Amino acid sequence: MKNYLIIVVVLFCANNIFAQQAVGTPDQIAQFYKTKTCIVLSDDMFSSYNTIIKPAVEQNWTVTDYEFISMKEFNKRKKNKEYSFLIQVKIYSEKKPNLISYQFLSLLLGGSYSSINDMPELCSFPLSYYGAEEDRHAYKFGAFVLFIQNHLETTKNNKKLTSKNIIKYYNKNTEKISGKTLYVIKDELTSDANSLSKIKSVYKGKVEIVEAEKIAEAISNKDKNIIFLHKVGPPEDADEKAKERCYKMLMGAGDGKLYYTDRHKISPNNPDGFLLKDFKKLK
Repeated sequence: MKNYLIIVVVLFCANNIFAQQAVGTPDQIAQFYKTKTCIVLSDDMFSSYNTIIKPAVEQNWTVTDYEFISMKEFNKRKKNKEYSFLIQVKIYSEKKPNLISYQFLSLLLGGSYSSINDMPELCSFPLSYYGAEEDRHAYKFGAFVLFIQNHLETTKNNKKLTSKNIIKYYNKNTEKISGKTLYVIKDELTSDANSLSKIKSVYKGKVEIVEAEKIAEAISNKDKNIIFLHKVGPPEDADEKAKERCYKMLMGAGDGKLYYTDRHKISPNNPDGFLLKDFKKLK
């Protein structure tokens, strides 16, 4: 996937879940709804991104007209305010830019900006550490697309939301988990939380340890009774110096809503993964 990514020279704020805590101004959001959204495809013949993003958009994108375009076409259209762009970008770590970077799915607004770095960023969703295996998150794209649309509606309807307060808003307004079943994958759990007996010692809700295929099926079926864990962590073979933070989100399989968001600095006491103390916080 490396060849098709646009290398956006912006800093990822390691204290928050979303790059730049992306929130458009009311005028930018209003402009977005007048655009056609261009879904920028990969030029990399070895990437499966195109076969992933196409059905995710076709089955879930409803807020604007859309069109699939190439990177070459993106470069032709990016200065045209009649277009917005859903595109994968590479975000560098603020503290370790030479060692750590992340892969995000971002929604950018077209216009006469001097570079892609200046294009308004209406939403950015964390997919993975850059270089992590694509199949760790590829099957979740339908929910990611729904989340981006939810984010747009949220920021449209709450004009006081800004880059400075959006994370606080999400943490305060996450959906209630009660009555839903949580799907988690075992290798995304830390050792203190990698069995149902350990989980149920602190969390009494419905939870199942499943394979990725079952989460993919729930997303495909838009099952609103299922929520799932999306974890962003370093590749398994990453050097210790190339590890930074673990980002954890519980999302609705059928609606893309957030049910829990948090992050922690990776350390021997807090390894990469969903911790037992995360289960303790669930409501």
